Amino acid sequence: MLIPVLLSGGVGSRLWPVSRELYPKQFLPLADAKLSLFQQTLERLGGMPALGEPVVVCNEEHRFLVAQQLRDMGHGGASIILEPIGRNTAPAIALAAIDALRQTEDAVLLVLPADHVIRDCDALQRAAQTGMALAGAGHLVTFGIVPHAPETGYGYIRRGAALDDQVYAVSHFAEKPDLETANAYVASGEYFWNSGMFLFRADRYLEELDKHAPQMLAACRKAYEQASDDLDFIRVHKESFTACPSDSIDYAVMERTDRAAMVPLDCGWNDVGSWGALWQTGTPDERGNVSRGDVILRNVSNAYV
Repeated sequence: MLIPVLLSGGVGSRLWPVSRELYPKQFLPLADAKLSLFQQTLERLGGMPALGEPVVVCNEEHRFLVAQQLRDMGHGGASIILEPIGRNTAPAIALAAIDALRQTEDAVLLVLPADHVIRDCDALQRAAQTGMALAGAGHLVTFGIVPHAPETGYGYIRRGAALDDQVYAVSHFAEKPDLETANAYVASGEYFWNSGMFLFRADRYLEELDKHAPQMLAACRKAYEQASDDLDFIRVHKESFTACPSDSIDYAVMERTDRAAMVPLDCGWNDVGSWGALWQTGTPDERGNVSRGDVILRNVSNAYV
């Protein structure tokens, strides 16, 4: 069964003051949409076969926002795991994997940040279906975004040997480059933007985490085993989770495993990580302005209003 995992713990500080600590960007209807980014993430999975209820990992301060927006989308049966403190993506995904395996022993996780924009949902679903065969064979799949410009704000993934048609082993992950390096990456045709989206069997992720970051997995297991049910929420044990090392899935697992694979993805992706990125989600007028709502512009150019 395919279990969507929505990572919803971010605060979106670079979009302040619209995005605030207690009401961050993933819960806002940005990018000319009526639904929040969180709800758009759920909506774009509609129609996928053998799709289970989602697992959401979020900051405990946002629990009622998450629960309400899930109910509004018809997902009242989702698991909502509350983090008492942020410990980055590797522990968050570990908690989701442990929870998913309690639902079904054959859980395959589709890990998605809850604050991205994807224009071509069909392309995402096709890429996920392509990745399912790799995940079933024990690979940890990431989705590499086909770059359309030499972006310096994203990490990159270099493709390795072809594993199948349009499916590759991962050669290595690269940090955010300077402009000259980014130009070289794009020109080579071998580098892709790191989307932060992943697909793998829950048990395989935990095996790799145990191999490369055993203290982290032990802390997550302890925090989950000592969790308490609080209304519709799973409240993990605060002291145990606070003791967990903080690290991203990239550093803790993906850069260390020899089973990383990449599926290229061209889907109109945007991580909405800055005001410039939000401007890119709109349609500029003749002066380069993107506006929302009842707006009158005079002597303004290249702005988001």
